Amino acid sequence: MDRFDALSAFVAVADQRGFAAAARKLGMSPPAVTRAVAALERHLGVTLFHRSTRAVSLTDEGAAFLDRARRIMSDLREAEQIVMGGRSAPRGQLYVTAPVMFGRLHVLPAIGALLAAHDGLSARMMLIDRNVRIVEEGIDVAVRIGPLADSALRVMSIGSVRQTIVASPAYLAAHGVPATPADLAGHRCIVGSGIRIGAAWRFSGKAESTVEVAPRLTVNTIDGTIAAAEAGVGVANVLSYQAAEAVAAGRLVRLLEDHAPPPVPVSLLYDAGRAAMPAVRLFLEAMRERARQGSWD
Repeated sequence: MDRFDALSAFVAVADQRGFAAAARKLGMSPPAVTRAVAALERHLGVTLFHRSTRAVSLTDEGAAFLDRARRIMSDLREAEQIVMGGRSAPRGQLYVTAPVMFGRLHVLPAIGALLAAHDGLSARMMLIDRNVRIVEEGIDVAVRIGPLADSALRVMSIGSVRQTIVASPAYLAAHGVPATPADLAGHRCIVGSGIRIGAAWRFSGKAESTVEVAPRLTVNTIDGTIAAAEAGVGVANVLSYQAAEAVAAGRLVRLLEDHAPPPVPVSLLYDAGRAAMPAVRLFLEAMRERARQGSWD
């Protein structure tokens, strides 16, 4: 049994929740994936999956083994990249995660430029509006917007983005323009269901304050929040880059700019062991350069 092939098959089956889907992902035949997992189970002396005609799920032993298997595969990939690329030419795969809209607007161009400049490099992007486990998922660099929890990961600060209050011209014509943050208590508001912004909106300006707004609509995506604001549903609290296109086109209007909410930090998180990888170093520098150019604020 090739131990690493077996681990790859095991992780793929766990991720894809099926042997056939794992085989497609790995470019293997389903019987080959089944044999690899079976060989791993014999080697470990445990059953890793519950199998039925309808579903495949991890056993308790399989769930306990999964995080360790991910870490082993991640360490192997890191070692391969360092050896293949030396300490100058980036090679192998760069794996980055970022919030959906920020990733599309500001991370994808940086990665695209790296891919254009380095033929031996490939990239994988996970664009998702929630924090994922970096080490366990084998991610090289995570782009995070907002305050960070303490961790053993390295942090590179690359600036901040402004929060902005917006509404459509039609909404303002019908309901009036709020002159102070306190006025928002009488307005229809759109709030996010994520961890960054809820119904307590903070403001700064001449004096810091927090306004508890009454949500007229709660939505779990930025695209949905912007679309609802453009449709006149209510007032939204978003990040400046998220509303920039709609503001420039006149579909949304910025409000309460003299009471601007405090900026939100933008950071890059990565494991210290990945810092020497050429692809990681180049990506960190590319994002730092975009920050110096004021690309997202």
